[in-house]
Amino acid sequence: MFFFGFSSGLPFLLVAGTLAFWLKDVGIVLKDITMIASAGMLYAFKFVWAPLLDHWQLPGFQRLGRRRGWLLAAQLGVIASLLLMAATTPAQLGLFIAATLGVAFFGATQDIAVDAYRIEIAPVDAQGALVATYSLGYRIGLILAGALAAILADHIAWSLVYVLMAAAMLIPLIANLLAREPVVPTAEHLPWKAAMVRAVADPFTDFFRRYGVALALTVLAYILLFKVPEQATIGGIMSPFYVDQGFSKTQIGSITKLWGVWVGILGVFCGGALVTRMGAWKSLGLMMLVCGSCNLLYLLLMVHKGDVWVLTAVISAENFTLGMLGPPTVAFLSALVNKEHTATQYALLSSLVNLPGKVLGFFAGGIVMATGYGMYFVITVLALIPAALLYVWLTPPLRQRVFVEAGTQAG
Repeated sequence: MFFFGFSSGLPFLLVAGTLAFWLKDVGIVLKDITMIASAGMLYAFKFVWAPLLDHWQLPGFQRLGRRRGWLLAAQLGVIASLLLMAATTPAQLGLFIAATLGVAFFGATQDIAVDAYRIEIAPVDAQGALVATYSLGYRIGLILAGALAAILADHIAWSLVYVLMAAAMLIPLIANLLAREPVVPTAEHLPWKAAMVRAVADPFTDFFRRYGVALALTVLAYILLFKVPEQATIGGIMSPFYVDQGFSKTQIGSITKLWGVWVGILGVFCGGALVTRMGAWKSLGLMMLVCGSCNLLYLLLMVHKGDVWVLTAVISAENFTLGMLGPPTVAFLSALVNKEHTATQYALLSSLVNLPGKVLGFFAGGIVMATGYGMYFVITVLALIPAALLYVWLTPPLRQRVFVEAGTQAG
């Protein structure tokens, strides 16, 4: 799980913040940077093809099994797409964007396969350890693709940096070849129409059937809103922002992608302890407000331009609270899922969590060019108002119907 987490984390920044550095270095305007570096928005639509990974083996990869076969194909796709980005460079922008979308697509496919693998490889009481180990590997991948890539780019060409990132993907690929396939019951063979209903329609209708239309729609609205502040700063807007505040790529990489990631790991462990003490629902409400409000700290960087200590303080607060938000979020989404449709429903819910913020991030460059960085950060925080109102409204029914059933997650 450590190596699979590394495999998922590595490509994520290479189509987001790290990519934005490269685009800014070659003179592409901010509005276009945020649009191109929003290729990661494909992660928010992974539920569309998740049923394929749940119900079909990939031709040519059957020997590894369903989960590891799909994962190997996705890993090879990430490597090939990264090499294509390095070969084309932004000088051939159309092909370069296509390669960027390829990295995002295969990276999202990795996430689907790994989540399903994790759920099937061990019982429920071992999932906490697996998630923690996966998170550590994921954040190591972020360090490599964020901090190391940015620092290397001060000394070598960006195309060579991406070649090195592609080479690093060989490590989790080898781990996949050495891993074991989960032992799961063989699905019965169904006619094509019945198979499509079970794979595609049932996971979605089941959610509304279990919670009722009104409650299900309200839950989905909350899921869409509560992480907007975080997701709106993950795309391409932040790298140009840091550069415009007078920081070098080495400073940005070492503080935001190296120091910040380790602070985030500490936050993950504290968030897990918070869930144990307060329960998933209470800790989610608390950290939603605390983490989202941290976007206002970026305004300090506009006042203290080039001050490394202020940058360190802001990044520490942002990453620590973001890390603490992770465990309550995973616990909340996991409690909503029907285990008969685990991979597809979890992919759907986790995709919806990320979608609105990524859409806002897609238009971030245009918003900043029209209103300035400060107003953009304020807009991202305003999403907390409707999210908080929905949280209050949802507390009685979810505590009664979801978290009581979740046992140790009750809260």
